[in-house]
Amino acid sequence: MNISIQNLNKVYDNGKHALNDINLEIESGMFGLLGPNGAGKSTLMRILVTLMKPSNGKVLVNEMDLGKSRGEIREMLGYLPQDFRFFTKLRTWEFLDYAARLSGLKNKKARLQKVDLWLEKVGLFDVRERNAGKLSGGMKRRLGIAQALIGDPKILVVDEPTTGLDPEERIRFRNIMSDISSKDAIIILSTHIVGDISSICQGMALLDEGNLSFNGSPEELIDKARGHVWRINTSGTEYDILKHKYPVISTIPTDAGWDVQFVADSVTDINATEIEPTLEHAYVYFMEYLSNKN
Repeated sequence: MNISIQNLNKVYDNGKHALNDINLEIESGMFGLLGPNGAGKSTLMRILVTLMKPSNGKVLVNEMDLGKSRGEIREMLGYLPQDFRFFTKLRTWEFLDYAARLSGLKNKKARLQKVDLWLEKVGLFDVRERNAGKLSGGMKRRLGIAQALIGDPKILVVDEPTTGLDPEERIRFRNIMSDISSKDAIIILSTHIVGDISSICQGMALLDEGNLSFNGSPEELIDKARGHVWRINTSGTEYDILKHKYPVISTIPTDAGWDVQFVADSVTDINATEIEPTLEHAYVYFMEYLSNKN
């Protein structure tokens, strides 16, 4: 599978440029989208799932033009929006059965078997008879994941999929995604939880104010931050000065004050120790420093 995004632009009626000349090549596997609120991530995803048309530019899916082959491409798609909604009066299994019928599963026996299979995979089989509207927030999110996957999509687009999931549920989700991405499918994951991308995505992109700031692997982004992530144990007064001068990643209280991690091009005025960056460090460093230089 391949998605080729070419000179894609989206300008809203109010004149806001949501996307500016986006060029991306996305291959089979997990692909992560990172960026602050308003960066254009949701706009890009809505275009990819045919819910919105671009102002200009084009998207090719296996060389099929999205603008000309919307029907064929929709049959390949699964989508989980951030504001996933459903018919609250349906029981859990009934809603998933409805989603399965929409995805084209006509045979009732095979469809119900698949419904039970996915309820088991996302940990909802024991509550299959419960009214969907009475599920907990995490359970509703898992139901959304199941409805996006039950049609065996070749392209899965998910927006903040692990919001509301506890650590065990998040691991379950990552395992499901890894299994799907091994079957010549594309999974596009938009999230603010950097750990979701660092653990399962082979490629990633950063969007900022509608512009593509970075496109590569998580390891390549981490490399850009190497030598620019620092740690210091500091008192309250010194911490107040530090946090106004440098982007702070984490602050942990200690007996002596604070254990602080921050990013900077260089540090000469305080006695800080350089540490190995994570993807979260790299993301903050890139957005605070490098993206402004590109």
